[in-house]
Amino acid sequence: MATPLVSIISINYNQAQVTCEMVASLRQLTYPAVEIIVVDNASPTDDPGIITEQFPEVQLIRSDKNLGFAGGNNLGIRQATGKYILFLNNDTEVAPGFLEPLVELFENNPDAGIASPKIIFYGTNDVIQYAGSRGINTWTGRSVTIGHGEPDAGQHNTSGPTKLADGAAMMVPRRVIDEVGLMPEVYFLYYEELDYCEIIKRWGYSCHYVAESTIYHKESLSVGKSSVLKTYYMNRNRLLFIRRNFTGWSFWTSTCVFLLAALPKKAVTFSRRSEWSHLRALGRGLWWNLQHLGTSSATS
Repeated sequence: MATPLVSIISINYNQAQVTCEMVASLRQLTYPAVEIIVVDNASPTDDPGIITEQFPEVQLIRSDKNLGFAGGNNLGIRQATGKYILFLNNDTEVAPGFLEPLVELFENNPDAGIASPKIIFYGTNDVIQYAGSRGINTWTGRSVTIGHGEPDAGQHNTSGPTKLADGAAMMVPRRVIDEVGLMPEVYFLYYEELDYCEIIKRWGYSCHYVAESTIYHKESLSVGKSSVLKTYYMNRNRLLFIRRNFTGWSFWTSTCVFLLAALPKKAVTFSRRSEWSHLRALGRGLWWNLQHLGTSSATS
C-alpha cells in the first residue's frame, strides 16, 4: 500500500531564518512522503528567498498581502496535493518520527477530523505546552489546556479524543477540508484554529491528541509576548469566538465575564502601567465587534 502524502503548510512573516530552522528539522523526518509548502505573508523587510536557496524542496508561495494565519494557510491548502494537511507553525522544530502516529490515527479512524501532537516548549527541560484540551471554559471564554507548564514525565502519554487541537501543529484530512470548508479568515490572528476545530466537530468529526507525536514550539516569536498586535487580536477574537460558538447561558455568562470582569481588569492594568497603546488596542477590539455584529455565524 502506498504511503499517504502529507502536505506540511507553514506561514512565514519576516522570519526567514526561523522558518529555515523549522525546515531543517523536517529534513530529519523518518516519514517518507511529504511536501513542504511555505506561504510568505508579504514579509515587509525580510527576504524569504533564502528559504528556497537553502531548501530547494520547499514550495514557496509569495502572497501579495498579509492574509493572516487562516488566509495564509488557505492559500497553501489550494496548492497542497496531500491526502493529509499538516498546519505547522514556522517557529517549531519536530521530532523525526512525529508524523507516523498522526497518519496512523487517520488511516485507522475515519471519524477523526483533526489532531495535534504533544507540544513541548522549545529550549526547556521538556516543559509541556499542550497535551490535549478540556475545551473552552463557558464562564470565561478561555481554552483550558492539559499539561501546560508541567515537566513531561510521561503523565500525558495516553492518546485519545480531546476537545480542541492546537494551532501550532494540527493535521486534517484533505477530504474533511473539502467537506467543511477552509479555515475561517475573519479572525486574522488567534482563535481561528479553535473555531476551525468547532466547525469540524459540528460536522460530526472527532478531535484527537496524539501523545506519541512530539514537536517543540518557540512560542510567541511571530508577534512578541506583549505586543499591541497580540493584545488587539486576542481580545477582539475572544469575544468573536464566543459570539460564533456559544449559545444560551454559555453565551451570556462568558460574554458578561469578558465584558464586566476580564476587559476592565486588563484596562486597569494597562492604565497603571501607562501602556496606552495596549489600552487603545482593547478599545479597538471591542469597537470592531460592535461594528461587526452580523459576523457571528460559524460559516462566515
